[in-house]
Amino acid sequence: MEAIKSLILYRFKTLSLLVVTLTFSVTVLMIRMKLNQSFFFLFLMWNLFLALIPYTISFYLTSKENITTLYLAFGFIIWLLFLPNAPYMVTDFIHLRTGNNFHLWLDIIVILSFALSGLLLFFMSLLDMQKCIEIKFNKITIQTLTLSVIFLSGFGVYLGRFLRYNSWEIISQPQYLFKDISAILMSPLQYSEAWLFSLGFGTFLSVGFWLFKNFYRFEN
Repeated sequence: MEAIKSLILYRFKTLSLLVVTLTFSVTVLMIRMKLNQSFFFLFLMWNLFLALIPYTISFYLTSKENITTLYLAFGFIIWLLFLPNAPYMVTDFIHLRTGNNFHLWLDIIVILSFALSGLLLFFMSLLDMQKCIEIKFNKITIQTLTLSVIFLSGFGVYLGRFLRYNSWEIISQPQYLFKDISAILMSPLQYSEAWLFSLGFGTFLSVGFWLFKNFYRFEN
């Protein structure tokens, strides 16, 4: 518990930025709901909650001292399963075409604010996990693993957005999930959209993480 308190104090500036970002997202959503008298975008709150899970896991792992390899591996797997939920919110822009044109500019601001919150949580969580594994692996391995995680997250976003899978369905109905994943891997031409989206979105996240990481280092 003391380690978590010390970590919170050490990261006060970063956590303050995160709180401001999340508060703004929730506030503009409430304003949108009030003006439009509609709960259409309330699902963004659930998406934001899911995006907080991987960051909470990585934040907790960084607070642990002398963490065992087995414990870290278990935490890493759970973290990886939930990680795509953070950048997933970028794809919520798809809902603009199903909404009405009343206060469209506000709808854009609402979704953009939640998308930026998701990306911030994603990038911060990646940095945390890099710190957790830096004592276990060398720099090249960490960079390779990070890049793999980013593109796997892109694939995970595809599974969630277009095939409508959730993170917990790897436990509740893994047979259907593995069947679809196998089909995509074995027939890349037939599922070209899945490959193009995963590679394209993964590249977008990679560039974003590179910019965020360098800016974060500059600020600190």
